[in-house]
Amino acid sequence: MSGNDELVGLSAVALRRMIGAREISPVELLEACIERIEALNPAVNAVTATAYPEARKAAREAEKQVLDGAPLGLLHGLPLGVKDLEDTAGLLTTYGSSMSRGNVPTRDVVLVERLRAAGAILTAKTNVPELGAGANTRNPVWGATGNPFNPELNAGGSSGGSAAALACDMLPVCTGSDTGGSLRIPASKCGVVGFRPSPGLVPNSRRLLGWTPISVVGPMGRSVAEACLQLAATAGVSAGDPLTWPLDPLSFALPAAVDPSTLRVGWTEDFNCCDVDQDIRQVFRERMAALAPMFHTCEEVSFDLGDVHRCFDVIRAESFVAGLREAYARDPSQLGPNTRANYELGARMSLADSAWAQVEQTRIFKKFQRAFEHYDVILSPTTPVSPFPWQQLYAAQIDGRGQENYYRWLALTYVVTLTTHPAISLPCGVDRAGMPFGLQIIGPFQGDRPTLAVAHALEQAFEPSPMLRRPRPDVSKLAHANPSLTSIVTAPPLFNQTGDSQSGISAV
Repeated sequence: MSGNDELVGLSAVALRRMIGAREISPVELLEACIERIEALNPAVNAVTATAYPEARKAAREAEKQVLDGAPLGLLHGLPLGVKDLEDTAGLLTTYGSSMSRGNVPTRDVVLVERLRAAGAILTAKTNVPELGAGANTRNPVWGATGNPFNPELNAGGSSGGSAAALACDMLPVCTGSDTGGSLRIPASKCGVVGFRPSPGLVPNSRRLLGWTPISVVGPMGRSVAEACLQLAATAGVSAGDPLTWPLDPLSFALPAAVDPSTLRVGWTEDFNCCDVDQDIRQVFRERMAALAPMFHTCEEVSFDLGDVHRCFDVIRAESFVAGLREAYARDPSQLGPNTRANYELGARMSLADSAWAQVEQTRIFKKFQRAFEHYDVILSPTTPVSPFPWQQLYAAQIDGRGQENYYRWLALTYVVTLTTHPAISLPCGVDRAGMPFGLQIIGPFQGDRPTLAVAHALEQAFEPSPMLRRPRPDVSKLAHANPSLTSIVTAPPLFNQTGDSQSGISAV
């Protein structure tokens, strides 16, 4: 392992401390990350557009601030990857859509504004499904993102590029967002942490339906502490998101201490309504058997959540109708199969459907609270299947049962979305296929801090155990992988063969 490999493998928390102590330079760290991206990204296609010249300039300025003894932000000098659904001023933002192949925003979203204000150095965008639709990161602009443990398999989505980049130690800070599981699912499949915060904890200024809590932005990381560091830099009230409220962002900087032996834990394989493969059920049972002695109590819990699937269908479709009405009217063929299916589903619905779904979500919320009268957290698998080939658009069958649409296989996470509770996917060893296994930890209503504290305590408890600790990909194999991840591109590429874009921004 080279010195740079050792450097990029350090946590964001350690790197920030070392920068502040003048033990490493932001310039040195950025160059190590660029070297890592150039070595490994051809195998996984996690990083899309890059801004290396601008990042190098920012790193030199960050280095000067350290040497001058200037005040330093929480993320000072840390290279940043931003999910390609978030606008970044001056850096190509395609949303994975052919309609936006040349889109270079003039303004950052609030999330990116806050990350830059905290000293993070915008270095690259990370790959997404087209318009974020689906949990398989592939689109007609950049192609597919492969799983770092096996690039022929999918990395999850929609934050799949960020999850894969983190798993490969390409960047120490990467953003994500979550509607039906887009932070948690790729984190589970790539062996990293993805935290879906309570709606409004982190401003989501790009959400068109401002008062609807279904879509959030949030942190990812290689550890709970990394996710907490990003959260502390981004949380808090903003006029750009009407769901935000005043809070102390620094209270999230370090996860609180909690003794697992004091916890009352409930667990479920399927929330009594989700399809889950038998192999995943068995792995989850084995994990629960190993974890149960750590807790005060650990019991299976049953749920009756009503017509949760139809409720999600309607509420999800509303957001697609809001965002795609003009594009669909202009040319439906410009939309991929997932996004078009979402729009058309929503366009067929009535006001009565919408009203029913809002009432049903409220019922689901109230029913879900009953579990927290008896338990501090609820545990479940994060995903119902092991990673499948990225060429397969979605999991069409689970445990032999056909799935009625392309996102029904996300039910383990979207059920939790509808409750608005905070939830985190924590790496917990590997499954029967040797791929990362994610444990979903669901906390009480607006209980973001205790949820993170429990996840951090379990992460520490897992570390000594080969069965439970976070798995790491063998990156030496990635250097020789050739998964043809860009083969689904169907339109002329925006970038020429030298990597120079028409907008002057380099791409990987």
